Amino acid sequence: MPQTIARITLVVPDYDAAIAFYRDDIGFELLEDVDMGHGKRWVVLRPPGARETALLIAKADGTAQAAAIGNQTGGRVAFFLHTDDFARDHAAMRARGVAFKEEPRREPYGTVAVFRDPFGNLWDLLQPAG
Repeated sequence: MPQTIARITLVVPDYDAAIAFYRDDIGFELLEDVDMGHGKRWVVLRPPGARETALLIAKADGTAQAAAIGNQTGGRVAFFLHTDDFARDHAAMRARGVAFKEEPRREPYGTVAVFRDPFGNLWDLLQPAG
């Protein structure tokens, strides 16, 4: 039986701020936003064209989770957003105010630039080589 990674949890301080960034600035699709009661919501977003993997946005609950916001991978790039047109997506994201940490660069694996989301997480925008 094939397996896939369906959801990746991203801990954030606020649901609406996360939706605004990932939907409006990055261009993700909002798939679900369900009130679960007691201040919890089931919020799922995915990149356009993605079929399987999506982000599950989770509002931090308690000091331990709040401390992990933006540092869920110990300062390494946490997420790799593949694109079929780096120049198009890089320009669109910059126009929407996305904070890139560097200029685009070519690597053996593709064209890449690191950006930071408003919560401190590092992402690669990457057009794979070939």
